[in-house]
Amino acid sequence: MDKMYRKYGITSIKAIEHLVLIIIAIATVVAIGQEIKHIFDVGAVTLADLLLLFIYLEVLAMVSHYAESGKLPIRMPLYIAIVALARYLILDMKAMDDWRIIAISLSTLTLAATVIVIRWGQLKLPYPRPKEDDL
Repeated sequence: MDKMYRKYGITSIKAIEHLVLIIIAIATVVAIGQEIKHIFDVGAVTLADLLLLFIYLEVLAMVSHYAESGKLPIRMPLYIAIVALARYLILDMKAMDDWRIIAISLSTLTLAATVIVIRWGQLKLPYPRPKEDDL
């Protein structure tokens, strides 16, 4: 009986997980559409618009990768954070004091260094492959 509850519990959680992934994907596509409409309404494309579209693209790629593999590489949210910080810096640099600019720049560098360390770890220290018995 306990096995049956576990099976239905896991199945329910997976169904909710897929539903939320679909909601995230739809919301991201809607946001892309709103940004494209904004670009046409203004009649100009700015660097901030392109960076925002890139963030949306990364979110869709992350959702797609997670839906396909069931795993979320930690680098993808880091890439999104790097682009978001760069966009914030570009948009609000004139209104920021020097310390805030330095803090955001150091945060961006820290995230970039983290991506490099994670990537190095994946290449040099990969996880062992599961054995057939473990599956």
